[in-house]
Amino acid sequence: MTSPTGGSDHGGSTAERPSLVCARCGTPAEGPPPPTWTCSVENGARRYFCDRCSREHLRSIEGRLDSAWW
Repeated sequence: MTSPTGGSDHGGSTAERPSLVCARCGTPAEGPPPPTWTCSVENGARRYFCDRCSREHLRSIEGRLDSAWW
């Protein structure tokens, strides 16, 4: 089997993944989201929250309140 014209088996795309930032405080994540970060899907969009914001708003997250309410 041959590779596509781009020279790789991944569709030829070399675009780097955008870095993640906490949707609450703006803290940047280095690389993929750390396991201590929380991922929330609100209105069909994924939002990531750092460990500090996740701990601070744990009850609101567990109560399934949108982050606009915290």
